[in-house]
Amino acid sequence: MVAGIEDIRNVVLLGHAGCGKTSLAESILHKTGLIKRLGTVEEKNTVADFDEEEKERGNSIHSAILHTTHKGKTINLIDTPGYPDFVGAALTSISAADCCAVVISASSGIEMNTRKLFAAAADSGKPRFIIINKMDAENADMAELVSNIQQTFGISCKCANLPAADHGSVIDCIMNEVGDSPVMDAASAHLELVESAVEADDAVMEAYLGGEKISKETIAQVFTKALLGGKIVPIFFTNARKEIGVAELLDFIVEEAPSPANARPGILVDGDKKTEIKADPGAPLAGLVFRIGFEPRSNMKYASIRIFSGTLKSDTAMFINHDKKAIRPGHILKTQGAEISETPAGIAGDIITLAKIEELKIGDLIHDGKMSGKFEMPKLPSPMFSLALEPTSRGDEQKIGTAMEKLTEEDVCFKVTRDHQTKELIISGMGDLHLRIMISKMEKRFKLGVTTQQPKIPYRETITAKADGHYRHKKQTGGAGQFGEVFLNVEPAERGSQPPLQFSWDIFGGSIPGQFEAPITKGINDVMERGVVAGFPMQDVKVSITDGKHHPVDSKEVAFRAAGKGAFIDAVSKARPGLLEPIVNIEITIPADYVGDIAGDLSSKRGRVQGQDMLAGNMITIKAQVPLVEIANYDSQLKSVTGGQGSYSMTISHYEVVPPNVQQQIVAQYAKNKQVMEE
Repeated sequence: MVAGIEDIRNVVLLGHAGCGKTSLAESILHKTGLIKRLGTVEEKNTVADFDEEEKERGNSIHSAILHTTHKGKTINLIDTPGYPDFVGAALTSISAADCCAVVISASSGIEMNTRKLFAAAADSGKPRFIIINKMDAENADMAELVSNIQQTFGISCKCANLPAADHGSVIDCIMNEVGDSPVMDAASAHLELVESAVEADDAVMEAYLGGEKISKETIAQVFTKALLGGKIVPIFFTNARKEIGVAELLDFIVEEAPSPANARPGILVDGDKKTEIKADPGAPLAGLVFRIGFEPRSNMKYASIRIFSGTLKSDTAMFINHDKKAIRPGHILKTQGAEISETPAGIAGDIITLAKIEELKIGDLIHDGKMSGKFEMPKLPSPMFSLALEPTSRGDEQKIGTAMEKLTEEDVCFKVTRDHQTKELIISGMGDLHLRIMISKMEKRFKLGVTTQQPKIPYRETITAKADGHYRHKKQTGGAGQFGEVFLNVEPAERGSQPPLQFSWDIFGGSIPGQFEAPITKGINDVMERGVVAGFPMQDVKVSITDGKHHPVDSKEVAFRAAGKGAFIDAVSKARPGLLEPIVNIEITIPADYVGDIAGDLSSKRGRVQGQDMLAGNMITIKAQVPLVEIANYDSQLKSVTGGQGSYSMTISHYEVVPPNVQQQIVAQYAKNKQVMEE
């Protein structure tokens, strides 16, 4: 049976690793009678952590889609990974939800990914609530934690319930004002909630300020309105393992959290046009693919979709993005972790899954031919940690390509590129753990062995002075010979010039016929690709062909290609050639206590601090420029210095001249490697 729009609740669980999201999801399924036995992460038998890699490591790697019912309402629950390395799955899941639950461990408090995911949920414009889990943790000061939450995330964060003194139950503060808690008294919490809630409705606020008593029914109405408008971010307390506070949380979800009918509409962006897509089963079909998964044994592909409008049936003529050819979706499925079941249709507001449609990718729009564009999704971070990859067995290159394609479809923050300069296959992710798990998947799922190493730094070569060059190519082999002579000038071009080589043909009087311009250029480009100092491509060079000689019989293209190459090498060798290194813009977000350590470390890495931005929760973002070679392993270094509380992002900025001592080391290593290869 398909639930009506008013009876659906879509909630995503967000939070740092270890806060208890998976345990909370398990407790919700058990409390609603969907499962008979409460599983645990330690026993590797939870519904949400069904992947073998997740069971082995004891942490979520993928998002898991669950569903249950409570008081006649259908709750679609998305459990997401908490490690920063797998933040992509959490961010894409926000797009499918109508309400975001940020889970915080009472013992660990606000952690790095807590901040990131709360900010992403806020940026999405969706209502949020906070769940303080593990409320019975020893030495947990929950009054201080609530204060920290308000300082970090704003004063709109208010306690909707409170832990009882014995931590064996919770005290409602939305409709009730009686009871004492170690955090605060229920009367004070109720007053704070009411005063925040009435701000969402001018008429109710006027009545409240006029001294009128606000009825419970009115409080319930304005509470939902305040939640939708971000006026209130309610805080709930739970102990998922003992199922304390879970029933109260479920009541809030079905009674106060928005249904798709009154939630924020999906936003479809088509060029400069933005369209609100409201939940209506009778409207044109529009859905967003937010999760891709593969069944490990069969490699069958599953695509999970949030239906924003319309109705999807097995015989619907479904289009993907701008494709002109319709396809049939086949069976409409609901997932419960690894388990799947059929449902008659996917209606507006629901989350469904399709199988064996290879064309679907995360972020795709599915529609019935009457929609176009892309749904708004949270901004994804750029992968910062990279490794060069090689198969251990020859002939596995094609198998690696297939494996990479599937892994990149599953994880939007896992990227694979072929470096055109170094010719290396580069895998990039959010950190060392991210890539180690991806390599583990290659080995276990695809039976592929690989070796990894740090990617080569893409240095460049250039010149720093003007110079002349000359080369005569003359070869006699008994028959027709080869002859070509070239004179040229080189000088530095502006740094970062495009194209890297600026070529001019300044021959007068026909000393070299125009037909040989192309082969001379090819000879020069041969050197531009390989350099003359340490084997790196060249850039920022101007060259002018000024003179030369040709022979009416022996001059051929091959001769002038060799002459152009030789003359260019001669000129570059005289023009004080040097190396350029990539400089990156880096933004490092850390607790303020670590600013001195990080700034000093950047200075030791030849970095230049450009500025600092203060953030909420005693966090600071340091902006700097640093040579890429100095931060190739920055992921592990930053974790070590900040105890895992730091994060960073970087982009290539420009190239600068390498210091002489560094260049000397690079050239020496190049010469050594060249000698080994020749031997």
